[in-house]
Amino acid sequence: MRIFGKVRHRPSASWRQATDRAFTLIGDGRYEDAGALLTRAADLEPWLSESWFNLALLHKFRHDWEQARAAGLRAVALLDRETGAPDWWNVGIAATALQDWPLARRAWQAYGLKVPGEGAPADEPVGMELGSAAVRLSPEGEAEVVWGRRLDPARIEVQSIPLPSSGRRWGEVVLHDGVPHGERVTSAGPSYPVFDEIELWAPSPVPTWVVLLEAATEADRDALERLAADAGFAAEDWSSSVRLLCRTCSESRMPSDEGDGEQHLDPHDHSEPGHPGPLGHRTSGDLWVPERECGIAAPSGLVHGLLDGWVADSPDTREWRDLEEVC
Repeated sequence: MRIFGKVRHRPSASWRQATDRAFTLIGDGRYEDAGALLTRAADLEPWLSESWFNLALLHKFRHDWEQARAAGLRAVALLDRETGAPDWWNVGIAATALQDWPLARRAWQAYGLKVPGEGAPADEPVGMELGSAAVRLSPEGEAEVVWGRRLDPARIEVQSIPLPSSGRRWGEVVLHDGVPHGERVTSAGPSYPVFDEIELWAPSPVPTWVVLLEAATEADRDALERLAADAGFAAEDWSSSVRLLCRTCSESRMPSDEGDGEQHLDPHDHSEPGHPGPLGHRTSGDLWVPERECGIAAPSGLVHGLLDGWVADSPDTREWRDLEEVC
Protein backbone atom coordinates (compact mmCIF):
# COMPACT_ATOMS: atom_id res chain seq x y z
CA MET A 1 0.00 0.00 0.00
CA ARG A 2 1.35 3.45 -0.98
CA ILE A 3 0.63 6.54 1.11
CA PHE A 4 1.94 9.84 -0.28
CA GLY A 5 4.45 7.87 -2.30
CA LYS A 6 5.68 5.85 0.68
CA VAL A 7 5.46 2.07 0.82
CA ARG A 8 4.26 0.41 4.03
CA HIS A 9 6.87 -1.88 5.48
CA ARG A 10 7.60 -3.83 8.62
CA PRO A 11 8.71 -1.65 11.52
CA SER A 12 12.41 -1.43 12.24
CA ALA A 13 14.09 -3.09 15.20
CA SER A 14 14.58 0.35 16.75
CA TRP A 15 10.84 1.03 16.49
CA ARG A 16 9.99 -2.28 18.13
CA GLN A 17 12.49 -1.77 20.95
CA ALA A 18 11.23 1.74 21.69
CA THR A 19 7.62 0.59 21.60
CA ASP A 20 8.17 -2.45 23.81
CA ARG A 21 10.06 -0.38 26.35
CA ALA A 22 7.34 2.28 26.29
CA PHE A 23 4.61 -0.20 27.17
CA THR A 24 6.71 -1.57 30.01
CA LEU A 25 6.95 1.98 31.35
CA ILE A 26 3.20 2.47 30.89
CA GLY A 27 2.63 -0.63 33.03
CA ASP A 28 4.74 1.03 35.74
CA GLY A 29 2.78 4.28 35.46
CA ARG A 30 5.73 6.19 33.97
CA TYR A 31 3.70 7.96 31.29
CA GLU A 32 6.09 10.83 30.63
CA ASP A 33 9.01 8.50 29.89
CA ALA A 34 6.75 6.27 27.80
CA GLY A 35 5.55 9.29 25.84
CA ALA A 36 9.10 10.24 24.88
CA LEU A 37 9.75 6.73 23.54
CA LEU A 38 6.47 6.52 21.62
CA THR A 39 7.10 9.94 20.10
CA ARG A 40 10.52 8.70 19.01
CA ALA A 41 8.89 5.57 17.53
CA ALA A 42 6.46 7.77 15.57
CA ASP A 43 9.39 9.81 14.26
CA LEU A 44 11.09 6.59 13.17
CA GLU A 45 8.00 5.16 11.44
CA PRO A 46 5.52 7.98 10.70
CA TRP A 47 3.80 5.92 8.00
CA LEU A 48 2.73 3.18 10.42
CA SER A 49 -0.77 3.58 11.83
CA GLU A 50 0.47 1.62 14.87
CA SER A 51 2.83 4.48 15.75
CA TRP A 52 -0.08 6.87 16.18
CA PHE A 53 -2.41 4.24 17.63
CA ASN A 54 0.09 3.66 20.44
CA LEU A 55 0.38 7.38 21.10
CA ALA A 56 -3.41 7.67 21.14
CA LEU A 57 -3.53 4.86 23.72
CA LEU A 58 -0.98 6.62 25.91
CA HIS A 59 -2.92 9.88 25.79
CA LYS A 60 -6.10 7.95 26.65
CA PHE A 61 -4.38 6.51 29.74
CA ARG A 62 -3.38 10.07 30.68
CA HIS A 63 -6.89 11.40 29.95
CA ASP A 64 -5.35 13.94 27.58
CA TRP A 65 -8.26 13.89 25.17
CA GLU A 66 -7.10 16.60 22.77
CA GLN A 67 -3.85 14.73 22.14
CA ALA A 68 -5.67 11.38 22.03
CA ARG A 69 -7.99 12.73 19.34
CA ALA A 70 -5.12 14.17 17.29
CA ALA A 71 -3.01 10.99 17.43
CA GLY A 72 -6.08 8.83 16.80
CA LEU A 73 -6.97 10.77 13.66
CA ARG A 74 -3.44 10.30 12.33
CA ALA A 75 -3.74 6.56 13.03
CA VAL A 76 -7.03 6.12 11.15
CA ALA A 77 -5.71 8.16 8.21
CA LEU A 78 -3.10 5.42 7.68
CA LEU A 79 -5.38 2.40 8.06
CA ASP A 80 -5.47 -0.21 5.32
CA ARG A 81 -8.93 -1.59 6.18
CA GLU A 82 -12.33 0.04 6.04
CA THR A 83 -14.20 -1.07 9.20
CA GLY A 84 -13.66 -2.71 12.55
CA ALA A 85 -10.27 -1.19 13.43
CA PRO A 86 -9.74 -0.50 17.16
CA ASP A 87 -8.12 2.79 16.10
CA TRP A 88 -11.60 4.10 15.36
CA TRP A 89 -12.87 2.98 18.77
CA ASN A 90 -10.16 5.02 20.50
CA VAL A 91 -11.09 8.02 18.36
CA GLY A 92 -14.71 7.51 19.44
CA ILE A 93 -13.76 7.50 23.12
CA ALA A 94 -11.68 10.68 22.77
CA ALA A 95 -14.41 12.40 20.76
CA THR A 96 -17.04 11.44 23.36
CA ALA A 97 -14.86 12.75 26.18
CA LEU A 98 -14.60 16.06 24.28
CA GLN A 99 -18.27 16.02 23.23
CA ASP A 100 -17.14 16.20 19.62
CA TRP A 101 -20.31 14.54 18.41
CA PRO A 102 -19.71 14.72 14.62
CA LEU A 103 -16.39 12.90 15.10
CA ALA A 104 -17.90 10.43 17.56
CA ARG A 105 -20.61 9.53 15.03
CA ARG A 106 -18.03 9.17 12.30
CA ALA A 107 -15.87 6.94 14.51
CA TRP A 108 -18.68 4.54 15.48
CA GLN A 109 -19.85 4.32 11.89
CA ALA A 110 -16.32 3.68 10.65
CA TYR A 111 -15.99 0.93 13.23
CA GLY A 112 -19.10 -0.67 11.76
CA LEU A 113 -21.85 0.39 14.17
CA LYS A 114 -25.19 1.83 13.19
CA VAL A 115 -25.76 5.33 14.60
CA PRO A 116 -29.36 6.66 14.49
CA GLY A 117 -30.15 10.27 13.74
CA GLU A 118 -28.22 10.77 10.53
CA GLY A 119 -29.88 14.14 10.04
CA ALA A 120 -28.35 15.71 13.14
CA PRO A 121 -24.62 15.02 13.05
CA ALA A 122 -23.86 17.78 15.57
CA ASP A 123 -26.01 16.13 18.27
CA GLU A 124 -24.80 13.41 20.60
CA PRO A 125 -25.63 9.90 19.41
CA VAL A 126 -28.79 8.62 21.08
CA GLY A 127 -30.99 5.59 20.55
CA MET A 128 -28.19 3.15 19.78
CA GLU A 129 -30.00 0.56 21.95
CA LEU A 130 -26.88 -1.14 23.26
CA GLY A 131 -28.70 -2.46 26.32
CA SER A 132 -27.36 -3.05 29.81
CA ALA A 133 -23.81 -3.68 30.92
CA ALA A 134 -21.72 -3.60 34.06
CA VAL A 135 -19.00 -1.06 34.73
CA ARG A 136 -16.06 -1.36 37.12
CA LEU A 137 -15.78 1.94 38.99
CA SER A 138 -12.35 3.05 40.23
CA PRO A 139 -10.61 0.08 38.55
CA GLU A 140 -7.20 1.08 39.94
CA GLY A 141 -8.49 1.63 43.47
CA GLU A 142 -11.24 -0.03 45.51
CA ALA A 143 -12.90 -1.35 42.38
CA GLU A 144 -16.66 -1.88 42.41
CA VAL A 145 -18.75 -3.41 39.63
CA VAL A 146 -22.20 -1.86 39.20
CA TRP A 147 -24.98 -2.15 36.65
CA GLY A 148 -25.84 0.50 34.12
CA ARG A 149 -27.47 1.44 30.84
CA ARG A 150 -25.23 1.94 27.82
CA LEU A 151 -25.89 5.33 26.22
CA ASP A 152 -23.40 4.74 23.41
CA PRO A 153 -20.24 2.64 22.92
CA ALA A 154 -18.23 4.75 25.40
CA ARG A 155 -20.70 5.84 28.10
CA ILE A 156 -22.75 4.08 30.76
CA GLU A 157 -25.39 5.62 33.03
CA VAL A 158 -25.02 4.06 36.49
CA GLN A 159 -28.28 2.44 37.63
CA SER A 160 -27.04 0.68 40.76
CA ILE A 161 -26.33 2.65 43.92
CA PRO A 162 -22.53 2.52 44.30
CA LEU A 163 -20.91 2.16 47.70
CA PRO A 164 -19.52 5.46 49.04
CA SER A 165 -15.94 4.21 48.70
CA SER A 166 -16.27 4.48 44.91
CA GLY A 167 -17.00 8.22 45.05
CA ARG A 168 -19.74 7.66 42.47
CA ARG A 169 -23.50 8.20 42.62
CA TRP A 170 -26.62 6.67 41.13
CA GLY A 171 -27.50 8.35 37.84
CA GLU A 172 -23.97 9.46 36.98
CA VAL A 173 -22.59 8.87 33.51
CA VAL A 174 -19.09 7.43 33.27
CA LEU A 175 -16.77 7.17 30.29
CA HIS A 176 -15.54 3.60 29.89
CA ASP A 177 -12.94 1.69 27.95
CA GLY A 178 -13.77 -0.41 24.93
CA VAL A 179 -12.40 -3.83 25.92
CA PRO A 180 -14.44 -5.66 28.59
CA HIS A 181 -12.67 -7.11 31.62
CA GLY A 182 -15.02 -9.86 32.76
CA GLU A 183 -18.63 -10.90 32.30
CA ARG A 184 -21.70 -11.23 34.48
CA VAL A 185 -24.01 -14.12 33.62
CA THR A 186 -27.64 -14.34 34.76
CA SER A 187 -29.50 -17.59 35.39
CA ALA A 188 -31.87 -16.65 32.57
CA GLY A 189 -29.00 -17.01 30.12
CA PRO A 190 -27.86 -13.56 28.93
CA SER A 191 -24.34 -12.45 29.77
CA TYR A 192 -23.23 -8.85 30.13
CA PRO A 193 -19.74 -7.38 29.63
CA VAL A 194 -17.92 -5.58 32.43
CA PHE A 195 -16.20 -2.41 31.21
CA ASP A 196 -13.60 -0.42 33.14
CA GLU A 197 -14.40 3.19 34.00
CA ILE A 198 -12.01 5.77 32.56
CA GLU A 199 -13.43 8.88 34.21
CA LEU A 200 -16.61 10.59 35.34
CA TRP A 201 -18.37 12.11 32.31
CA ALA A 202 -21.46 13.68 33.93
CA PRO A 203 -22.02 13.97 37.72
CA SER A 204 -25.32 13.32 39.47
CA PRO A 205 -26.92 15.86 41.83
CA VAL A 206 -28.65 13.06 43.77
CA PRO A 207 -26.91 12.19 47.06
CA THR A 208 -26.41 8.67 48.40
CA TRP A 209 -27.73 7.71 51.84
CA VAL A 210 -27.21 4.62 53.94
CA VAL A 211 -29.89 3.47 56.36
CA LEU A 212 -30.47 0.45 58.58
CA LEU A 213 -33.82 -1.20 57.99
CA GLU A 214 -35.82 -3.69 59.97
CA ALA A 215 -37.75 -5.50 57.24
CA ALA A 216 -39.59 -8.57 58.48
CA THR A 217 -39.78 -10.14 55.02
CA GLU A 218 -38.31 -9.76 51.57
CA ALA A 219 -41.63 -8.28 50.48
CA ASP A 220 -41.14 -5.46 53.00
CA ARG A 221 -37.68 -4.75 51.56
CA ASP A 222 -39.04 -4.88 48.01
CA ALA A 223 -41.74 -2.37 48.91
CA LEU A 224 -39.11 0.28 49.73
CA GLU A 225 -37.31 -0.31 46.45
CA ARG A 226 -40.62 0.11 44.59
CA LEU A 227 -41.49 3.29 46.47
CA ALA A 228 -38.15 4.83 45.58
CA ALA A 229 -38.45 3.79 41.93
CA ASP A 230 -41.99 5.18 41.71
CA ALA A 231 -40.63 8.51 42.99
CA GLY A 232 -38.04 8.53 40.21
CA PHE A 233 -35.08 7.57 42.40
CA ALA A 234 -33.64 4.33 43.79
CA ALA A 235 -33.17 2.15 46.86
CA GLU A 236 -30.94 -0.90 46.94
CA ASP A 237 -30.55 -3.56 49.61
CA TRP A 238 -26.76 -3.63 49.93
CA SER A 239 -27.09 -6.58 52.29
CA SER A 240 -28.10 -8.77 49.36
CA SER A 241 -26.62 -7.03 46.34
CA VAL A 242 -22.99 -6.63 47.41
CA ARG A 243 -20.37 -9.35 46.95
CA LEU A 244 -16.69 -9.05 47.77
CA LEU A 245 -14.62 -10.58 44.99
CA CYS A 246 -10.89 -10.84 44.44
CA ARG A 247 -9.55 -9.19 41.29
CA THR A 248 -9.23 -12.51 39.44
CA CYS A 249 -12.85 -13.43 40.11
CA SER A 250 -14.10 -9.93 39.30
CA GLU A 251 -12.42 -9.93 35.90
CA SER A 252 -13.67 -13.41 34.97
CA ARG A 253 -17.01 -14.83 33.85
CA MET A 254 -19.10 -14.64 37.02
CA PRO A 255 -22.71 -15.59 37.80
CA SER A 256 -24.97 -12.72 38.83
CA ASP A 257 -28.19 -12.55 40.83
CA GLU A 258 -29.29 -9.53 38.79
CA GLY A 259 -32.91 -10.17 37.88
CA ASP A 260 -32.95 -13.67 39.39
CA GLY A 261 -34.95 -12.90 42.48
CA GLU A 262 -33.07 -15.67 44.28
CA GLN A 263 -29.88 -15.83 46.32
CA HIS A 264 -27.28 -18.57 46.00
CA LEU A 265 -24.19 -19.40 47.99
CA ASP A 266 -21.28 -18.48 45.79
CA PRO A 267 -17.85 -20.09 46.25
CA HIS A 268 -16.26 -16.99 44.70
CA ASP A 269 -17.83 -14.62 47.23
CA HIS A 270 -15.09 -13.52 49.64
CA SER A 271 -17.52 -11.88 52.08
CA GLU A 272 -18.28 -13.09 55.58
CA PRO A 273 -21.38 -15.33 55.32
CA GLY A 274 -24.27 -14.40 57.56
CA HIS A 275 -23.39 -10.73 58.06
CA PRO A 276 -25.68 -8.18 56.37
CA GLY A 277 -24.17 -5.26 54.56
CA PRO A 278 -21.19 -4.82 52.24
CA LEU A 279 -18.96 -7.15 54.27
CA GLY A 280 -21.04 -10.22 53.66
CA HIS A 281 -24.57 -10.68 52.36
CA ARG A 282 -24.96 -14.43 51.97
CA THR A 283 -26.69 -16.67 54.48
CA SER A 284 -26.85 -20.44 54.41
CA GLY A 285 -30.23 -21.96 53.60
CA ASP A 286 -33.29 -19.76 53.25
CA LEU A 287 -32.83 -17.73 56.44
CA TRP A 288 -33.95 -14.11 56.05
CA VAL A 289 -32.11 -11.56 58.20
CA PRO A 290 -34.52 -8.68 59.03
CA GLU A 291 -31.74 -6.14 59.61
CA ARG A 292 -30.71 -4.79 56.22
CA GLU A 293 -28.19 -2.14 55.23
CA CYS A 294 -29.78 -0.20 52.41
CA GLY A 295 -28.48 2.44 50.03
CA ILE A 296 -30.90 5.14 48.93
CA ALA A 297 -30.42 7.64 46.11
CA ALA A 298 -32.83 10.51 46.69
CA PRO A 299 -32.80 14.27 47.41
CA SER A 300 -32.50 15.31 51.06
CA GLY A 301 -36.02 16.77 51.00
CA LEU A 302 -37.51 13.42 49.98
CA VAL A 303 -35.59 10.70 51.75
CA HIS A 304 -37.18 11.03 55.22
CA GLY A 305 -40.68 11.11 53.77
CA LEU A 306 -39.90 8.09 51.63
CA LEU A 307 -38.79 6.03 54.64
CA ASP A 308 -41.64 7.25 56.86
CA GLY A 309 -44.16 6.40 54.16
CA TRP A 310 -42.66 2.93 53.82
CA VAL A 311 -43.04 2.32 57.56
CA ALA A 312 -46.58 3.78 57.63
CA ASP A 313 -47.73 1.21 55.08
CA SER A 314 -46.87 -1.64 57.49
CA PRO A 315 -45.72 -0.37 60.91
CA ASP A 316 -45.71 -3.83 62.49
CA THR A 317 -43.12 -5.21 60.07
CA ARG A 318 -40.98 -2.20 59.15
CA GLU A 319 -38.66 0.23 60.89
CA TRP A 320 -35.67 2.40 59.97
CA ARG A 321 -32.82 4.11 61.85
CA ASP A 322 -29.36 5.66 61.49
CA LEU A 323 -29.90 7.48 58.20
CA GLU A 324 -26.67 9.07 56.99
CA GLU A 325 -25.62 10.86 53.80
CA VAL A 326 -22.45 9.15 52.58
CA CYS A 327 -21.76 10.47 49.08
